Amino acid sequence: MAKAKEVFIGAIDQGTTSTRFIIYDHQARPIGSHQVEFTQFYPEAGWVEHEPMEILESVRVCMAKALDKATADGHNVDSGLKAIGLTNQRETTVLWSKSTGCPLYNAIVWMDARTSSVCRKLEKELPGGKTHFLEAVGLPISTYFSAVKLLWMMENVDAVKEAIKKGDALFGTIDTWLIWNLTGGVNGGLHVTDVSNASRTMLMNLKTLDWDKPTLETLGIPAEILPKIVSNSEIIGKIGKGWPITGIPISGCLGDQHAAMLGQACKKGEAKSTYGTGAFILMNTGEEVVKSKHGLLSTLAFKLGPKAPTNYALEGSIAIAGAAVQWLRDSLGIITSASEIEELALQVNSTGGVYFVPAFNGLFAPWWRDDARGVCIGITRFTSKAHIARAVLESMCFQVKDVLDSMQKDAVEKGVIKDAKSEFLLRVDGGATVNNLLMQIQADLLGSPVIRPADIETTALGAAFAAGLAIGVFKEEEIFDSGERTKTSTTFKPVLNEEFRKKKAESWCRAVERTFNLADLSL
Repeated sequence: MAKAKEVFIGAIDQGTTSTRFIIYDHQARPIGSHQVEFTQFYPEAGWVEHEPMEILESVRVCMAKALDKATADGHNVDSGLKAIGLTNQRETTVLWSKSTGCPLYNAIVWMDARTSSVCRKLEKELPGGKTHFLEAVGLPISTYFSAVKLLWMMENVDAVKEAIKKGDALFGTIDTWLIWNLTGGVNGGLHVTDVSNASRTMLMNLKTLDWDKPTLETLGIPAEILPKIVSNSEIIGKIGKGWPITGIPISGCLGDQHAAMLGQACKKGEAKSTYGTGAFILMNTGEEVVKSKHGLLSTLAFKLGPKAPTNYALEGSIAIAGAAVQWLRDSLGIITSASEIEELALQVNSTGGVYFVPAFNGLFAPWWRDDARGVCIGITRFTSKAHIARAVLESMCFQVKDVLDSMQKDAVEKGVIKDAKSEFLLRVDGGATVNNLLMQIQADLLGSPVIRPADIETTALGAAFAAGLAIGVFKEEEIFDSGERTKTSTTFKPVLNEEFRKKKAESWCRAVERTFNLADLSL
């Protein structure tokens, strides 16, 4: 890393339930941070929204508090802060007025399922059905992606219809909304997104890295409302007046899962799993787009500069991971804080035959069933809340296993890795990985080691790396030389015998099948 003293990089990490701002020194060590939770709204069953102005305010507060903490600890951040990186929840969709800067509707969150009717309509009308856009954009038609959320707003929100007609509407994912406001808003704010976030809209061509015109025409989406696409590591613009930090360049931007890949220094053939509200497993497939035959998505990994090569990835997205723990806490009251689940689950040494599948809004990879709904099976009079808690932890790990099984099949078939049977190390990160029991269950169900870095907040670290790389504070070879960081990591090794592991996996698959075709139970 660079040898200059008092050189700092800031990272905005805007997630599904909270925003953080972390300040790193030139050796990528955090020296000050602050986190703020914000509100999730559930207007109807399956609907999830955020208030865009509240997200803006959370960024403002986090910046100010983190700066105060770092300064109080003796760091001269005011003169030493050289760049800002940004990472964000992906697919979450915002439309706002160019002239007033006000949102035209709440942000529709990535896990929101209201667009299922839009998806069914497209599948029926288009010759390729669910996979009509797959060749160009790498994604199936799904409620998950931004394009269908945008279509829903265009069809159902009068303010959006009117603003588009007048030429006053701007579309973006959360990165675009933040950058536009950080760089001036109505006073010349920059309307941009990066390749990783753009790759999650269902509108970007994976090979040209530009908006795919045939897709836009088919969907009836006007190109003029879309932002300019840039790489993950370049000077985008400077933070304007009215923020706790001003005049500092924003020089890194990645979707959260891509930032975590960079923070984990994943090279070709290496995979990471991030455990947050959902769980997201990505494998770097190098400079070629790998098309999955096993229910995964083709997407961008990262592009570390305008002229840098593009790394692609296979991705498996799981909608509900940590959110199931929040459900135990907030809806059922079985625990009072998320951290309590480990202690409760440790009261029993198995789930007692209970299997819990958190298909609250359907299932993502590798199943892709938006008609699925959650089930808890195998309950007997013997079942206690400890068994349920353990089954919730297992559900997170089983879902990751399903994705990794598919990922390894694709990777072997395409020559990305030589042999799925050779020892495979899964890199893990995200808040839930502090749970040692969860990590041990993950290793046991995979039958392969799980490695947790000393700093589990690799999403923010990836954003800082991208920002620092653009201005010369970090070098690419140093970022990907992960030897030093591996020394301080924790490895969880499997202890479950193979026969029992297979039996549990078979039982899990039977439980998953029970979730199908249950969406109309709510009628």
